[in-house]
Amino acid sequence: MRATPSSVQPSTPQPAVPAQIARNRRAIRWWLYGICLLVLAMVVVGGATRLTESGLSITEWKPIHGAIPPLSVAEWEEEFAKYRQIPQYEILNKGMSLEEFKTIFWWEWGHRLLGRVIGLAFFVPLVIFWAKGMIEPWLKPRLVLGLVLGGLQGALGWYMVASGLVDRIDVSQYRLAAHLTLACVIFAWLFWIARRLAPRRLPTSEEVRRLMPVGNLFLALVLLQIFLGGLVAGLNAGFTFNTWPLIDGQIIPKGLFVMDPLWVNLFENVMTVQFQHRMTAYVLVIVAVLLWLRTRSASRDKVLLMPARHILGFVVLQVVFGIGTLVMQVPLHLALWHQAFAVIVLGAAIDYLAALKGEYPAR
Repeated sequence: MRATPSSVQPSTPQPAVPAQIARNRRAIRWWLYGICLLVLAMVVVGGATRLTESGLSITEWKPIHGAIPPLSVAEWEEEFAKYRQIPQYEILNKGMSLEEFKTIFWWEWGHRLLGRVIGLAFFVPLVIFWAKGMIEPWLKPRLVLGLVLGGLQGALGWYMVASGLVDRIDVSQYRLAAHLTLACVIFAWLFWIARRLAPRRLPTSEEVRRLMPVGNLFLALVLLQIFLGGLVAGLNAGFTFNTWPLIDGQIIPKGLFVMDPLWVNLFENVMTVQFQHRMTAYVLVIVAVLLWLRTRSASRDKVLLMPARHILGFVVLQVVFGIGTLVMQVPLHLALWHQAFAVIVLGAAIDYLAALKGEYPAR
């Protein structure tokens, strides 16, 4: 017989975690929440850096020395001279004044500085927690993986910038999408650990069986949509076809597969990239509604119902921000809200799946 909310057994209490471990977990959890907020800020600042065409203003990668900005007129002139040697200056910004250069420089410098802050905010407490014996043995490799992913993100960021210094006037959309997606993977990984460290009641096996597939599907679609959004940003596709729901006067426009080979259209054709981003958004809305309805059908526990409501509400807001960003031709403030809510939707997806898994058992 099909389960109904009245026939499903409520979630069972999680086996008790020893008091000292619970206190350690609470400290680690709130530390990870703070890192996740910094990663969210990093994604927003990265979006602003892209939209203001600031990402190529610093043409060298100096992980340590680069934390200090130019402090004299001579140092500013030196940085500006390096920028004037790349194609973006010659084609887009020729004749730019030093003061105009400073504007784009500060966006990129701030983006890189925030990356350094995140690295320190993760590494220093990790060492302290580790030295004090507050990290359970099974948790250590999970946190080290987070540190490794952060290092890879820094290297990928420079790899992305390097793509725009020689033969292009902007960075590769492939590398930008990968950079954005990895940032969100880091957020998801750390938020997953944090939510699994939170005390929660265990859902029933029937709830898990019925809801885990749709939860996993939603998470996969969110990550795909974030990657596609990175392609849109990399190609400046949001500045084209600024009507909704039609694209170039049609629901399914002509010209989606004019490039050869066909697969290139998925990554390099501005119309196709925007089209697939829109279509994936519609699928996400459908799956969010399905997830909410299925959760209502399978459970009466707010431990699951609340994350399902969050997912539905955040997806609706994200659609509103996306449509507004498009039809208003990408105003900076609205575009940044759209980018921030992509991470918030991702967090809601992680929270839902963490609720299905419950708290990590003590071991």
